[in-house]
Amino acid sequence: MQTVLIVIHLMIVVALVVTVLLQRSEGGALGVGGGGGFMTGRGQANVLTRATAILAALFFATSLGLTALAKYTQGPASILQHIPEASPNAPAAPATGGGLLDQLKQLEDQRQSAPPAAPPR
Repeated sequence: MQTVLIVIHLMIVVALVVTVLLQRSEGGALGVGGGGGFMTGRGQANVLTRATAILAALFFATSLGLTALAKYTQGPASILQHIPEASPNAPAAPATGGGLLDQLKQLEDQRQSAPPAAPPR
């Protein structure tokens, strides 16, 4: 769904850029449609102005749609949401005043003091 919406969004972007460039230049020298073209006079201004407004509204709508879709399919916002709840029967973690390095050292000491496992046959 997101891929389809991105493709539609990109088509709207290209159409919007072309529509803006076709409009009559007012001295900024960015408009391509300032010279003689296939559309002239007030008809060009009305059609291109309406087309630009419609494409801008569609661009805004697809941008909001992509944002909502990205938010909907996003994972948890915090790593704290990944932490499983401690079960009541689980042993409590040792309460030490140290930080993470102290806890890792305690785990290493526990592994070294445990008897080695028998090799598989």
